[in-house]
Amino acid sequence: MRSGLRLREDRVRQLAHDEALSRIERIIILVFIGGIAAVDLVGFFVSPNAEPLATILSVATTATFVLYLWWPWTATTLLAVLFGLSFITGTQFTVVFAAAVAVGLVMRIGRTALMLSYVVLFLVAVVIIAYTDGGATVNVGIYLIIAIVSGGIGFALRFGSARGHHLEEQLALQAEQEREAVLAERRWIAGELHDSIAHHLTVVALHVQMLDDAEMSQQSQDAIGAAARKAMADLRFVIELATDDGPRSAGVQTGDLAEAIEEARGEFEDAGHSVRCDGDPRDERLPRVAEIIFARIVRESATNVLKYAGQGEISIRLDVDDDAAELSVSSPLSSEPRRALSSSRTGLNRMAERVLGASGEFSAAEVDGRWRVSARLPIV
Repeated sequence: MRSGLRLREDRVRQLAHDEALSRIERIIILVFIGGIAAVDLVGFFVSPNAEPLATILSVATTATFVLYLWWPWTATTLLAVLFGLSFITGTQFTVVFAAAVAVGLVMRIGRTALMLSYVVLFLVAVVIIAYTDGGATVNVGIYLIIAIVSGGIGFALRFGSARGHHLEEQLALQAEQEREAVLAERRWIAGELHDSIAHHLTVVALHVQMLDDAEMSQQSQDAIGAAARKAMADLRFVIELATDDGPRSAGVQTGDLAEAIEEARGEFEDAGHSVRCDGDPRDERLPRVAEIIFARIVRESATNVLKYAGQGEISIRLDVDDDAAELSVSSPLSSEPRRALSSSRTGLNRMAERVLGASGEFSAAEVDGRWRVSARLPIV
């Protein structure tokens, strides 16, 4: 329904401006005009009774069709002038016939103003012939029929071209939508891999640097093994989601806040931090959506803490009331980069996107000499 309405609107807009002919249409018209002009010239040289002025006027009338390809208003004006001169040579019927055929060109390429002007001029020319030649009644009817048929063909070609352009736009839009869908798919996979794998790889990289410490070597090996197993499990999970044709919402929306906090606590303690946890992650007032988002924030914050935090206490605080739930992860700043690990700020950006997408508030900044990540979500 909407597509049909849009197509009709496009047709109305097309009548408001000039329309260009396609290359094939131009070639056909030029070949046709060249053939008629050649016939006129051959007839002039072959026929002993040919009149030079009449031949010139006939060739000039044919040439106006060429002008319609680029300057339709000029061509219409010239055709009107040639019609007036045709009474001198007695070739007014030839000019009117050409004008009747030209109706198709005007309807194909002209704007509304040109169409109306041309129709008025053509009817005036027909009336003039009818009144100046009493026996031209039948001829006038023939010219009107030719004009109607030619104009109908012109309209059909014009609206066919409009439909073709509309289909091309639809195909281009569909191709763009498919491209955006592919890009969205890639961004989704990249984001899920980052959220699922980056944290475990950070733990591995952290403990690899502790393998030379005799006291920490065994503990680090255990942590590396556990992180590698979790990374493989998460990787399989993402691959299954990426290759599943069904809805993703049920698969992606996973996360246990209590489990995420407990996992982060163990990793912080393994890295030599003391940890303080406040709040109940199993509070029944906490919506499932908030629990999922907070679990992701705890995991991503743990990644950043292991990379950049200085020595000291790590604080994880959860406050829940009847209106909102707020999670904050606070860690001491380090005067120097603690680990030689890269950062692209992808994690912070994704945390912010998740929170803001749920109509919440997010901040990540230095507060009182500590780095604090805070997220607040409404309870509805």
